[in-house]
Amino acid sequence: MKIGIFDSGLGGLVIAKAIFKKLPRYDYVYLGDTQYLPYGNRSAAEVYRLTRAAVEFLFAQDCQLIIIACNTASALALRKIQREYLPKHYPGRRVLGVVIPTLEAVTSDKANSGELLVLATAATVKSHIYRKELQKLKPQVRIIERAAPKLVPLIENNQLSKAEQPLRMYLDLLPEHKIYAIILGCTHYPLLKDKISQIAGKHVKIVSQTDIIPFKLADYLSRHKGIRLKLSRGRQRQFFVTKSSHHFSAVAKRLFGEKIKFNVVKY
Repeated sequence: MKIGIFDSGLGGLVIAKAIFKKLPRYDYVYLGDTQYLPYGNRSAAEVYRLTRAAVEFLFAQDCQLIIIACNTASALALRKIQREYLPKHYPGRRVLGVVIPTLEAVTSDKANSGELLVLATAATVKSHIYRKELQKLKPQVRIIERAAPKLVPLIENNQLSKAEQPLRMYLDLLPEHKIYAIILGCTHYPLLKDKISQIAGKHVKIVSQTDIIPFKLADYLSRHKGIRLKLSRGRQRQFFVTKSSHHFSAVAKRLFGEKIKFNVVKY
């Protein structure tokens, strides 16, 4: 059985690449819902419907474990899928998200003091998922959530060179606050990590899920032997999208250093 990785577009490829590097032996299936991106402007009901359909597709591809790399889907759909959908339809399989592992990593350093800034999609910010989960982990830390709706379209269309102006607009609150770290709360944003760091300054830590999720997944598998033993180890990787795009292919080639074959699917 395989590990599935799902995202609303190409952002999850950044996470996938990091996971492949950390855990190269396993078989993977990647699915990007490029037809309906971005999820950040959609309702909770829409995001759940789309995410559930993606999960069903990946389970049909023989995935034992699915990583929902999309922060918006993790915020708006993951809990319902875990509590209602899986027990009824696939009780022996698992679906994991990215929000809680990210917060666990960023709050583990006791030396950190000040405020956390979460840069995310409008839907993720509206859900306040980062604020709610942070209250459970470290209630004394203050969190600021900032929606950055212009970034995903720029990244999906391979227009990273146009991102500096909107980034400066989204980060204009930095001088007014004691920000010690910025959480890149969308899997697309690591592609802009260097530019964000340049604008924020060396004193601000940039928290990228590419540096967190692969290690969290490795730890999860080490603690869940029953799931780990079900996973095949053929180093096979399949990539699916719901709509083809030359921009998508160009960004994927830049990420992996080679052309990636995407199979277009409807489900």
